[in-house]
Amino acid sequence: MLGWWLQNLFNGDYWAAYPVAGIYGLFSIWMLIHAVRNREWVGGVVILMGLALWYFFYYYRSGTAVTSGFELPGAAKRQRIKELESQIHHIDNAVHHYQLGDVYFRNGKLVKAEACYRASLERDAGDIDARAHLGQCLLRQKRAAEARPLLEKVCVENPKHDFGYSLMALAETRAAMGEPDAALQTWLQVTDNNSYPRAKVQLAELYIAKNQPDLARTELREVLTDDAHAPKFQRRRDRVWVRRAKSLARKIKAP
Repeated sequence: MLGWWLQNLFNGDYWAAYPVAGIYGLFSIWMLIHAVRNREWVGGVVILMGLALWYFFYYYRSGTAVTSGFELPGAAKRQRIKELESQIHHIDNAVHHYQLGDVYFRNGKLVKAEACYRASLERDAGDIDARAHLGQCLLRQKRAAEARPLLEKVCVENPKHDFGYSLMALAETRAAMGEPDAALQTWLQVTDNNSYPRAKVQLAELYIAKNQPDLARTELREVLTDDAHAPKFQRRRDRVWVRRAKSLARKIKAP
């Protein structure tokens, strides 16, 4: 179906007769580009069959660009929303608000996620998980100044919180605040204990900015080597960072 549409792409009579079909064809190409870039091969086949709308809701909307590459560990799936809303209605405890916030964060609904995290903290102000995830949520909304005190306090209390994800968010916050040296030291703290591509790629970017390409090459090489031997689920999770690593490696001519 998509091939047939491409044949009529520059056909003025076709556009005049079928404007809606023409718009849908453009939408299908957009979805196909997204599928190829994200290695969603099954989704790509579905698009070629003319089911771009299905792909949009099943793949694209379920992992929106705003949080792609910045997932929370253990975030719940979208289908839990109704279940958690029911539990909140009947019990209204901090944990359920926090868990619902994670669902919304995973689906890129950051305003709703923020409201849930704040509702959780109203019921349990000391909860370290809710404070950390609220900080991450604010950071993704480009509110680094608000995120910083939350994340700094969490990382002082537990530098390994959320398997190092909170520390990664703190490094990103410091970079967003225009503090590259502090960000670099935080990334080094992360990579001392973990091999996350998210950390290594952003560390490499800081090395490049500081004109230290050899150090950047080392980090990028490790990302690409690890990816080649990673299980499928991990490769899918890290694909945003692997693509960025490949792009950076080309720019600095990394071997």
